[in-house]
Amino acid sequence: MNKFVSVQQAAEKIHDGMTVMVGGFLGVGNPIALIDALVEKGVKDLTIICNDTAYPEVGVGKLITNHQVKNLIATHIGTNNNTIDQMNAGELNVTLQPQGTLAEQIRAAGAGLGGVLTQTGLGTIVEKGKEKITVDGKEYLLEKPVRADVAIIGANICDESGNLVYKGTSQNFCPMMATAADMVIVEPQEIVPTGSIAPENVKTPGIFVDFIIKK
Repeated sequence: MNKFVSVQQAAEKIHDGMTVMVGGFLGVGNPIALIDALVEKGVKDLTIICNDTAYPEVGVGKLITNHQVKNLIATHIGTNNNTIDQMNAGELNVTLQPQGTLAEQIRAAGAGLGGVLTQTGLGTIVEKGKEKITVDGKEYLLEKPVRADVAIIGANICDESGNLVYKGTSQNFCPMMATAADMVIVEPQEIVPTGSIAPENVKTPGIFVDFIIKK
């Protein structure tokens, strides 16, 4: 199966109101060209799930700056003043989750689990509205799985079958997001022939990847 698409073709697969996971950390690992295409397209009312909103003019931060996001689920927003301003103005619904908790929620979705139990957030605003479960005399929050319509991720190396390699912090959230979305689009820096990546170096198997952006 030929998975290759152009940046514009990839952008056309993302529509108003979709829930979109964006991989990476402070823009590193974001699919930069695809995000730029979404900004140009003007797709709106998105629910974005990501570690952070980067900076106002970097990666996923551009979608915030351009007022294309309606709901945000993230672990921190302090590097993007536009996110903070829109939240305070009531223009953007923000759900902040502890970083490890969000990672586990996404992993749970990809693994088909009913959720994860954690003590992180007990006694804080994080527990508001969440079910508590007692195990062996200890209380935990039940954090439910988090899925998306589409995951858009960056990768350093991708073979023609969609097997992915990440370097450094670019892999943050990308491998688990690739398992927890109905459609996965990857924007790689380098494309190599199938079979040229050592199996032990593959972080995301190609079976999870639906489309590969070829620039």
